[in-house]
Amino acid sequence: MEMDIALDELSDKTLDIKRVEQIYNSFIGDKVLESKIAMNLSMKTSVYDKELGKSETMISLLKKLSTSESMEARWAVAKNPHTPIEILTNLANDKINLVRALVATNQNTPKDILQKFFSDEKIVRDGLSGNPNTPEKYLNLLADDSDKMVRLRVAENPATSKAILEKLSCDSQKDVSIAASKRLEKEFK
Repeated sequence: MEMDIALDELSDKTLDIKRVEQIYNSFIGDKVLESKIAMNLSMKTSVYDKELGKSETMISLLKKLSTSESMEARWAVAKNPHTPIEILTNLANDKINLVRALVATNQNTPKDILQKFFSDEKIVRDGLSGNPNTPEKYLNLLADDSDKMVRLRVAENPATSKAILEKLSCDSQKDVSIAASKRLEKEFK
């Protein structure tokens, strides 16, 4: 199979998952193809499909791609809503901060892993601040983060409590205070 044909096929999000697996098996270890395969799996999940999440082929591919040398493949697996918890747990220790940040945004990531991200780099805390499964005590602490974008994501997080939003409505950064005030007005009045 020629790589150009495989790359072209992978740009189609309706490509059958078994065909995606065949392409993977034909190019094992090729970082470019692994990256494109992971992106194809991501495109398939742009609309959450419970049946696709039960697919043994999908889970098998996600597991294999989670150990790829391709950072792009790993981050695509990290953000995929079908990625099993054990894979997210492993990716939570990835050396690349963007991969960890996407694990932090994934709503399937267990709370004990989310807690670990609290003291990670800014990009990872930013991901954590937007995850509705982040425990409230961490959202409260992140509401005092030195980075404006982290505080803004806390203000926009649907799980943020009224008390935290009230605190953020007085934030010195206008964007943060406006976002918190709008949420207070919309959801708590």
